[in-house]
Amino acid sequence: MTIPFERLKSRLLANPKVRTEYDALAPAFEIAAELVSARQRAGLSQSELATKMGTTQSTIARLESGQTLPSTKTLLRFAKATGSKFQIRLSAA
Repeated sequence: MTIPFERLKSRLLANPKVRTEYDALAPAFEIAAELVSARQRAGLSQSELATKMGTTQSTIARLESGQTLPSTKTLLRFAKATGSKFQIRLSAA
């Protein structure tokens, strides 16, 4: 029997320890989602973006997966290559 993803996710997140770890990963995944959106808005493949940035497709894939947190320098290069404006915003919790 297969459990639908959302039901499994709800069940797992009911555990306070799992919820804490999940919430701690949210910022990295928000950055990754923004990177994917910027690349897609620019109409670039990962390979095309990598060429524009002078890096490899696998590096772009790692950035977009949330496996690594990019440096400010990398984010600025990413923004320039995708024709995006780099912004940092801190808001009240």
